[in-house]
Amino acid sequence: MNSFLALAGTALLSASTIVSAQTSVPAKITVLKAAHLFDGKSGRLVEPGIVVVQGDRILSAGSTADAPATAEVIDLGDATLLPGFIDAHTHVADDHQDDWAKAFHDDLLRFPAEQALHAAQNARVTLEAGFTTIRNVGAADFVDIGLRNAINEGITVGPRILTAAHAIGSTGGHCDNAPIPPDRVKPAGPIEGVCNGPEECRAAVRYQMKWGADLIKICASGGVLSESDPVDVPQLTPAELDAIISEAHAWGRKVAAHAHGDRAAHLAVEAGVDSIEHGSFLKPETLRLMKQKGTYLVPTRMTQLWVRAKASSYPPKIGAKALAAAAAHDEMMKNALKIGVPIAFGTDAGVYPHGLNAQEFGDYVDVGMSPAAALMTSSIGAAKLLGIDQDAGTLEAGKFADVVAVRGNVLKNIRTTEAPTFVMKQGQVILRKAS
Repeated sequence: MNSFLALAGTALLSASTIVSAQTSVPAKITVLKAAHLFDGKSGRLVEPGIVVVQGDRILSAGSTADAPATAEVIDLGDATLLPGFIDAHTHVADDHQDDWAKAFHDDLLRFPAEQALHAAQNARVTLEAGFTTIRNVGAADFVDIGLRNAINEGITVGPRILTAAHAIGSTGGHCDNAPIPPDRVKPAGPIEGVCNGPEECRAAVRYQMKWGADLIKICASGGVLSESDPVDVPQLTPAELDAIISEAHAWGRKVAAHAHGDRAAHLAVEAGVDSIEHGSFLKPETLRLMKQKGTYLVPTRMTQLWVRAKASSYPPKIGAKALAAAAAHDEMMKNALKIGVPIAFGTDAGVYPHGLNAQEFGDYVDVGMSPAAALMTSSIGAAKLLGIDQDAGTLEAGKFADVVAVRGNVLKNIRTTEAPTFVMKQGQVILRKAS
C-alpha cells in the first residue's frame, strides 16, 4: 500500500510539474502596425502606429514601440489604430424595432431565455463594430446579468459589460412598466426597480446589487419613449435620490441618472449622481453645477437625431415628446461644450439598431467638437466614468489589448469609425477585413 501511495504521489508530482511547465510558457507576442496611432489620451496622432501585445495586455504602444523579431506582425496599412471604443449608455439586452407597437408586444411576450439569445446577437454585433466595452443601463429579467456572465466565461462573444440590472424609478415613471391593467400583468415592485419612498428605493438598490449589478441606473425624469409620463418632470424626490445614491456609493457602485428635464437633473447632481444621461432640457446653471462637481454628461446624441427623424411613426404623445427633446438637445449640447462639462460617449443603443454606435462620434463633431475631443469621450472619458481607466480606454503599456483600426487618418474623417477594419478585444482578434 505504501509503495502504491508513493507511486501515486510521484505521478501526481510529475503531472503537476508538467502543468506548471505548460502554464509558465510566455504568451505569444503580436505586433499591430498601421500608418497612424491615436492613443486616446494625448489627443494627437503619431506616425507610424505600433502596438505590441502579449496575451491580453499591451506591452508598448507608440511610433517607436519595439518587439522581438519572432513576434507575429499584423500590418494594417493606411489605417489608424485606436483604443477599443467604449459606449457608456446601451440597452444591449433589448432589440431595436422601428414599429413601436411591435416592440412593446415583443417585450411583453418573449420568454427571458429567448430574449437572452437576442441579447447575445446584439452583443456580438456591438463588438464587431469596435465597442470592446459597454455600460448597459437597465434590462428586464436579469438578462443583462446572464449575458455579462456568459461573455466573461467565454460561452458567448461580446464586449466587456458593466450592467445595471433593473433601472430604478417611481410608480408610473419612465422606469416602470407600461400602463397595462394590473389584473393582467403584475405591477412591478422594488425587485424590478419600482419604488416609492426612501426605504423602498434603498431596497431596490440592494436587490439589484444582490443579483450582480455593477452600477445603478435611475429614472430621475420622464422619458421620450414611455407613453404616460411627461418628459421633463422629476420622478424621484430628493429623499429618494439621497437614499439611492448613498446606498449605491456605500457599496462602491456608481449611479447613472436618466434625466431629460432640467429640474430632475439638477436634483440628481445635487444628490451626488455620477452621470446625467440624455440631458435634453438642461440649462446653463445645471451644466455649470455638473462641471463644478465633476458630473459627466452622457448625451446619447445620435438617439436624439434618430427619434426626431422617426417621430411621425410613434404614437402622438411620444412623437411630440421626441420632437421637443431633440430640439432642446441641440442648444444643450452647444452650451455643454461652451461650459466645459465632462462628456462620456454614450448612444442609447437599442433605440436605434445595435452596431451603429460609432455614428455618435460624427454627431459630436457636427455639433462642434473637434474629432480628437469626440474620440476621447469614448476613450479616456468613458473609461473614467466607468471606473475602468486603469485597465482600458487608452493604448498604453499594461492596459487591456483592446484595439480598433479604421481606414486612413481618423482625424481627417471621423466617420471612418463607423466601419472598423480590425477589432481586438483583450488580445483576441475579433474582426479583420482586407485593407
